[in-house]
Amino acid sequence: MQQLDSFQLRRIGKNQSGTERMSDIDGLERRITAALERIGKSVDGFEASSGGADPEELAALKAALEDEKLVTAQLEERTKKLHAQLDTKSTGLAEELEAQRMATAKLDMEMQRMRAANEQLRTSNAALREANEKGVGEPHLINKAMLAELEGLRAARAVDVAETGAIVDTIGALLSHAATTEEQA
Repeated sequence: MQQLDSFQLRRIGKNQSGTERMSDIDGLERRITAALERIGKSVDGFEASSGGADPEELAALKAALEDEKLVTAQLEERTKKLHAQLDTKSTGLAEELEAQRMATAKLDMEMQRMRAANEQLRTSNAALREANEKGVGEPHLINKAMLAELEGLRAARAVDVAETGAIVDTIGALLSHAATTEEQA
């Protein structure tokens, strides 16, 4: 089995995405563990079958076993680090998603308010038109129409504020993601 030095481990880590690296590292770890078990069994079997084995060959096998153990330990540590990074990123994405959901819910609530105000405005304007057609100018209808119009303007303003907040939150999330990506590079 070919030994992986630290340069090869870094090269594997840079050429692939996080998920691919994790699966490759897990695969390499399984292969190394299997190789260590085979080497261990061979060494045990070799020691048992030939009490007077060549000491140089035995030392070389033991050194190879220790090298494989070291590589396995390095891969296990790298796997732990990658799992921690994945957990951190998952938590951050979940928080961003929840913030986006809340902004969308607020925007939806404001849109419903604006629709209700616009419906009230249409009703008041229709009543005002009917009164004007009859030649009766009723002040309370004019007041109701003005109040409905004011509520419609307030609702439109609230929608604008909610939309602006959603845009600011999205831009903030993009900037923090870009900063995080830049720090990792």
